[in-house]
Amino acid sequence: MTELPVILLVGIAVVFIGLSKAGFGGGLGMLTAPLCVVAFGMAGQSPQFAIGFLLPLLCAGDSFSLYHYWRQWRLENLKYLLPGVVLGVIAGIQLMDRMEPRHFSLIIGVLAVSFVVFQLVKEKVFKNETPFVPGYGSGTAAGIGAGLTSTFAHGAGPMINIFMIPQRLSKEVFVSTRVLIFTWINWIKMPFFLGWGLVTLESLKWNALYLPLVPVGVWLGVWLNKKIPEDKFRTLTYALTLVAGLHLILSNL
Repeated sequence: MTELPVILLVGIAVVFIGLSKAGFGGGLGMLTAPLCVVAFGMAGQSPQFAIGFLLPLLCAGDSFSLYHYWRQWRLENLKYLLPGVVLGVIAGIQLMDRMEPRHFSLIIGVLAVSFVVFQLVKEKVFKNETPFVPGYGSGTAAGIGAGLTSTFAHGAGPMINIFMIPQRLSKEVFVSTRVLIFTWINWIKMPFFLGWGLVTLESLKWNALYLPLVPVGVWLGVWLNKKIPEDKFRTLTYALTLVAGLHLILSNL
């Protein structure tokens, strides 16, 4: 697994983790899973290997972000979501264990394309609604969806946004609460990923090589926030995510 295209694609995906944790590029983090699935697929590795490889790096990125946004969150959102998240992760692991790699790649592709569609319509969908008051019912439903999509493709973002955007939180509280939620989701997944052999000694060796790129991505994201119009970069991100998702769908039908 040392071919240059594989190394470069995975490196780009890891930098994107840091960029997204720095709050740059909108849903840039959603591109990491399909990009890694494509890259590791070129090297003969399964989609499950790619997903397992990403989790420790996402946890590292969460640590950087959590420090920056410490205690600015709205804690009750986590309380409402966690029961559903645990159920969703357990269900996702059980389904993943029974899937062929081709079907797993197809699901990741569908999630990537669905994410782009959601990002394009979310402002219109939530534009004029009165603030939504969350509770255990809505939180459990959103948590199950977030746990499932996060287990399959580290792609809980749309489900969390559907739950949080209607609450009309301030930007700082919204970002901080998302950081807290994703930190918990990723650490909840860790024992399941270890127990089911998704995070392995081999994937951890690759994590050690790529870990320095996470803070590099965070630093780059902070710098880009000051230098480049985010809307143009976000458009590019959505286009790349759409291409990667369509590639996974068409190549696995």
